[in-house]
Amino acid sequence: MPAPKALRRLAPDRLRDDPGLRAIALGVGLIPPRAMHSAAEGAALARLAGGARRVVELGVYEGSSALVLIRALGPGAELHLVDPFIDATGWALPAGARPSATATRLAVRRAARGGGPNVRWHIARSQDVGRSWTGGPVDVVFIDGDHSPEGCREDWERWHEHVSSGGAVCFHDARLGHAEGNGSPGPTGVVDDLFRTADSSWAIVEEVDSLVAVRRAGTAHA
Repeated sequence: MPAPKALRRLAPDRLRDDPGLRAIALGVGLIPPRAMHSAAEGAALARLAGGARRVVELGVYEGSSALVLIRALGPGAELHLVDPFIDATGWALPAGARPSATATRLAVRRAARGGGPNVRWHIARSQDVGRSWTGGPVDVVFIDGDHSPEGCREDWERWHEHVSSGGAVCFHDARLGHAEGNGSPGPTGVVDDLFRTADSSWAIVEEVDSLVAVRRAGTAHA
């Protein structure tokens, strides 16, 4: 179990900000994962994943959105978490961030106890995992890893073919410059190019803050 909220609030700033100390504190439950999504984005992600049988998250960092998905998924569902925990491009993580696979896995493990989904880890590049994927149809793919234009586009190309009928692909940080939106130029450019055109075979079904969710046109959530 994580430490009580009252105790977590007492954690000094140095513990929260120093990468090495932060990893230790996260691993033992003294601090929660750093939130990388807004409350509205978390709620939308939970709605989209509700009732899903298999969800894939690309880019885990400290696990804040993985915890949202764990709470949304039922027993017997699968949650695949994909992250190399190395920012080779410089586009994936906040400046100064140094992710720890061990600490994040411990935080996720605590949250998944007590009848949650089956959590499966893939410590590898999301594009490589998508290229060799044999895990079956996916109901929701959450793209939140490499934010470079090329990396985000390749995530889409490698993963959308694995999405089941009625399934969804969600992009984080993909509404830069749009009304009440924010994000990063890489994911925003990919989403604008692929889905904000009249001839797109996928339709935007939800967007809030920096999150955009799409489904194949003419399908409904299974």
